[in-house]
Amino acid sequence: MNAEVKQSVLEVDSRRRISLGSMAEHDRYLVDVQEDGTIVLTPAVVMSAAQARLLAAAETSRRIDEFLDHPEAGSRRTRPTRHRRLSPSSEAVSRE
Repeated sequence: MNAEVKQSVLEVDSRRRISLGSMAEHDRYLVDVQEDGTIVLTPAVVMSAAQARLLAAAETSRRIDEFLDHPEAGSRRTRPTRHRRLSPSSEAVSRE
């Protein structure tokens, strides 16, 4: 593993901020501050709780990937038909 290491000197401004400038390759990062003051930035993504549950369900993810690779082999489930309810105003009879 011959990863190129980039090293730069960054200065904290008067509001204690650091600009990553062109070094930032991602939009969001998790920040880990270690005991010795080392700050580690790890690229991160934001997702919904539903997406996180799906990713944690390996079998479900595998089946989805399999379906996306071969949709002709899958089966399609349909939703039951819902009957429309009439609103109370449409049921009222006008007495003019």
